Amino acid sequence: MLTLLNHLSQSFSESAIRSLDGLRRGFADAYPVDDDPSPLTSYDVVYEGGKVRLRYYPAVGKSQATPLLFVFPLIKRPYVVDLMPGCSVIHNLTQQGFDVYLTDWQPPTRADSWRGFDAYVNSDLANVVRAIQIREGVSQISMVGYCFGGLLATLYTALHPQTIKNLVTLTLPFDTSVRELAFTHLVDHFRPQTLELLLAIYGNCPAWVINSAFKAMGPVHSLVGKHVDLYRHLDREGYGEMFEWFENWTSRDVPLAGQVCREVVQGIFQQNLLGQNRFQVGSRTVNLADITSAVLNVIAEHDTIVHPKSSLPFAEAVGSTDARNLLVPTGHMGVVVSGVAHKKLWPQVGAWLKERDGQWIH
Repeated sequence: MLTLLNHLSQSFSESAIRSLDGLRRGFADAYPVDDDPSPLTSYDVVYEGGKVRLRYYPAVGKSQATPLLFVFPLIKRPYVVDLMPGCSVIHNLTQQGFDVYLTDWQPPTRADSWRGFDAYVNSDLANVVRAIQIREGVSQISMVGYCFGGLLATLYTALHPQTIKNLVTLTLPFDTSVRELAFTHLVDHFRPQTLELLLAIYGNCPAWVINSAFKAMGPVHSLVGKHVDLYRHLDREGYGEMFEWFENWTSRDVPLAGQVCREVVQGIFQQNLLGQNRFQVGSRTVNLADITSAVLNVIAEHDTIVHPKSSLPFAEAVGSTDARNLLVPTGHMGVVVSGVAHKKLWPQVGAWLKERDGQWIH
């Protein structure tokens, strides 16, 4: 017990330091990305434009016919998907024969506060897909989107359906009328005036605000539960190291561009416009019936960030005749870092994609 208390005390102090650092960075114009840990898997940057760099990880052995783009959330650094042996999504997929591309979103500065979904989806993501098409000599690719990245992938696929062969969504915040989690009730009370004041001061939504929101979603786990888990698994090889890296990642949220913050808070979470086929990106309304690619919607059964009921209706909302849900017994972040995910989920995702390789959608 004394060991646990000492660890809790040290962790709380480190958390306070990280919070102050996040506050300092909130007032800064640029957010540093050059202190990410070294990747497990080597990669090349094959495209850069707008606010995105495109990483390329070659397949091990013979490549599958269809290249795979992993769309990461705007508000996090992507190194968590290639962190350590045995829990790297990138390594898992390349070992299965997939040429993997990964979006490395560059944090916005105050000058980028105008950026909304139109800029990120119809410009940055569209250019990334085009770069892959040219490089690979294909007309369609497969796309995997995680959480906010899943939202970007969904919007892109609905607006540019001819370019996507297979869509995999992970922990997708889709039906945001679901209010099963206590934190989601606060969204309704986030007034436009409050949001505009925040953006007037910072230009963008600061990283510390985003991090505070995530901690509020699971306060008991954030303060105590995760440390109890660490104490219980101290004897497991590599668990302590993984815990340290993961803690670093969870505390390093990235600012969110001002306009996209408005659109996601008001249009997605408060009005649930995407679920009603009323959400607009640029001059176009997103109609989920336009998604005709094969769809695999992965739902984390113990998700405390995106409630499973929020993700569940997506497979029936799209226009695809090949769409289904896949429930995984893990939490929100467990879909990319847990042992269960790497032993069961990602081999299933790979098998699902391979079954559809060569079956082009016209």
